[in-house]
Formats: sequence, structure tokens, C-alpha cells
Amino acid sequence: MKIPGLLKWLGGLLVAVVMAGSVYVLSKSEIPWSAAFLASPGDNQAAAEPPAAIAAKADILELSPQARKNLGLVSRPARLENYWRTVLIPGEIVDRPGISDRGVTSPAVGVVTKIHAYPGDTVQAGQTLFTLRLFSEYLQSTQAELFKATRETELVSEQVSRLEGLAQSGAIPESRLIELNNQLRRQQTLILAYRQDLLTRGLTPAQIERVAAGEFVATLDVAAPPIHGTGSPLTFTSPEPLQLVSLEETPLAYEIQELTVELGQQVQAGQLLAKLSNHQSLYVVGHAFKQEAPFLEQAAQSHRPLTIEFAEDSDTDWPALDQQFEIRHLANMIDPQSRTFNFYVPLTNQSRSYKKNGEIFLVWRFRPGQRTRLHVPVEEYQSVFVQPAAAVVREGPEAYVFRQNGDLFDRRPVHVLYEDRQFAVIANDGSIVPGMYLAQSAAASLNRVLKAQASSGEQPGLHVHADGTVHGAH
Repeated sequence: MKIPGLLKWLGGLLVAVVMAGSVYVLSKSEIPWSAAFLASPGDNQAAAEPPAAIAAKADILELSPQARKNLGLVSRPARLENYWRTVLIPGEIVDRPGISDRGVTSPAVGVVTKIHAYPGDTVQAGQTLFTLRLFSEYLQSTQAELFKATRETELVSEQVSRLEGLAQSGAIPESRLIELNNQLRRQQTLILAYRQDLLTRGLTPAQIERVAAGEFVATLDVAAPPIHGTGSPLTFTSPEPLQLVSLEETPLAYEIQELTVELGQQVQAGQLLAKLSNHQSLYVVGHAFKQEAPFLEQAAQSHRPLTIEFAEDSDTDWPALDQQFEIRHLANMIDPQSRTFNFYVPLTNQSRSYKKNGEIFLVWRFRPGQRTRLHVPVEEYQSVFVQPAAAVVREGPEAYVFRQNGDLFDRRPVHVLYEDRQFAVIANDGSIVPGMYLAQSAAASLNRVLKAQASSGEQPGLHVHADGTVHGAH
């Protein structure tokens, strides 16, 4: 082998040894050059943070005051209270039988000659509704008998007065005077019977006095019957141009609901002339299934107050309904069509009145046929947090609420004991404490914003300015 070839071979071997040593040194370094070259500063910072801090930031979001206004977000301090779980039962408002509606009947055979009130009109007890021309032979005969008995009483009384002196002197036997006194008492008894009969036929005491004097009644006024209620309807100022009428002047007024006769129609004794209504005392009737009967029975026995939602009752002009609703009784029959049974809750209605063209009209707040929802209490939760349903958001098996701290909202897992369409009942297990300010609505929106923030990698409490600098929240 020649000397130049040997030198060339030794030089190649030396280069190979040097390269192998360099590779070994690089393999022993703590950070590979490729990883150090590809890693970004943000990744190094995230890797340096502990997992607990990353999880905490994932559950915190920041909202500006404008964003909170857009969401209509309001926060209130949490407080412990007792809450009754309820079952929701549909119902409706109905008239109270025997109290709400009254019928007006004809007291005798006659012809309707005048109608004084029409459907929609408001009338008082004792106010004239119809005028009848009497065709009743019985009523005419009773008037004639009253007049004859009255005249006979006068004649017998005069005869007794003349014979009293003679009987005392012995000119006539005393038995004659006794017979006249007995006859006088019989006539007085007949007069009382005739008067009572005419009173039941609808004649007033003044008319009966005229009949006794010989002035027979040919027409008869039919008046509204007395009202048996629990008090005067509630009234308050109504808007102009309608003129307010205090129902102190018209207590417990009737409304003409229906006329069943026409002008000039002949009617018989006892025939229905009109239907009157007074909707102050009503029932809220619930329609429950048989399996709900134990709950209702316990609520009725324990006098538990019910909560009632009245459909289509959005008029805020009415005063607050200050009354406690309790079940009065449960029906003992099941409807074969709906397979439900009814239970009854008394309702005292509210009304207001106005005057138009010299007439008074009533407006009732609640009307028969109006739909309702009855919340019947069945179970009590003690020392719990009660929040609006919109304050809780569910994500799989988890349920969350949002605590507010300035502009920051942190999501907290909670245990929901019960929830319905309106409220969520949260256990007092330490997840939230009394006095903690919780968002009362928009929990679902807050959760969506939180997810968007987590996916974008933006940290809450940092503000990025136009020049690219990052500053902490103030």
C-alpha cells in the first residue's frame, strides 16, 4: 500500500469517529434539538402550569356589563329556606252551585207586558225585572176573598161594639156576644192566610193593603231575589272616560245572564223568566287521576295552601289576590270519559264597575271556563337553596350554577334535589353557601360562553389591546 492511500484512509476514519461522538453527546442532552426547535412559548407556559390551575380557568368566564345587560342577568344572594314539592294538576274555574246563579220565575199566570232589564245589565236585589198582567183566576179569587174577609171583619167588629153594652145589661144573652167574637177571630185568621198567600205570589205589603181596601192588583212586578253572599265585590278606579261607580251603592249586584221569555208571551206560575249570575263566589275545579288522591287527601286534611296559576290573567291593573287557597272537598266519583275525579277550591272573585249612558256594568276578573294550573304540595324540603329553573344548567349527569364575583362568573357543580318548570331545589352540601351571589337566569347561555372560551384558549381576566400587548384585568 502506498503512503498517500494510507493517509486518505486514516483521515476518513477520524472523521467518522468525530461524527459518532457528536451524535452521542446530542443523544445525552435533556431537550432534543428538534423538540426545542418546534415548541412554541405558549406550549411551554401551558406545560409549566399545574392541571388544577388549568381546570380552574376552564370553569371561569368574564362578562362585560354590556353582556350582562344583553342577557338580562341578575344575581342575588343564596339563602336557606324550606320548600314544598308540588304536583301540577290542570283545572278550570266554574260557578259555585246554589250561590253564583239564580233563576227568576213567574209567581202567577200572566202575560209579560214589560221587560225592565236585559242581558249584560246589572241589577240589585229587589229591583224590578218584569211586569206581568195577571190572568190567574186563583190570584184574583184570593184578592176577592181577602177583601170580603176584611169587610166582614169590619162588620162583625161594629156589631160587637154595639152589643157589648146590651150583653152587660142582660138585654141579650152573653152567648150571642161570644159567638160574634169567635166569628171575628175566624175572619182575622182568614185575613192572615190570604195576606201570606199574596206575599208568596209576589205582591208587596203596600199592594196587599190596597187589595184589602178593594183596589185589586191587575199587574204584578217581578223583582230580583235577595243575594246571599260573603261580602261586597272589590272595586277600584277605572280609567277614563268610563266613570267609576262604587259598589258600596250597589252591593253584591246581579248580572242578567239570559232571558227566557219575550215581550207579550204568556207565562205559567213557576215558569223561568230569566237567569241571573253573581260571580263573586266561584270554585277552582282540579281534574286529578286516582293515583294522586292520597296527595290531595293529605293536603285537604292538613289545610296545606295551594298555588294557582290563572291562564290568560296578565292584566296587571287588578289588585293583588290576597287569599289562601285550600281544598274544600274531593269528589267521590270518577268521570268515565277522562278517568279523572274533581276536587274543589273556593275562589273569591274581584270586580270593578263603570257607568255608561246612565247604566252600571260589572267586570269580573275571573270568569267561569277560565283554565288554571294547581300546584298541590306533597313533600317538604328543609334548609335548601331554591333557585329559578333558568339558574341551573345540566350537562350530562352534572348540574351547575354560576357564582358572580364582579365581572367574573365561576361555574359550580351542585346537587339538584328537585326541579320543575319554575324552580330548582339545591341541596345544602357545601357546594354553595348562604350569601353567595348566584346568577338567577341565563345559565345555559353562560355555559355556552364558557365552552367557547375554553375551546379558544382565551384566559379570563386578560385583555388584549390593539398593539398586541396583554394586560391583566383591572
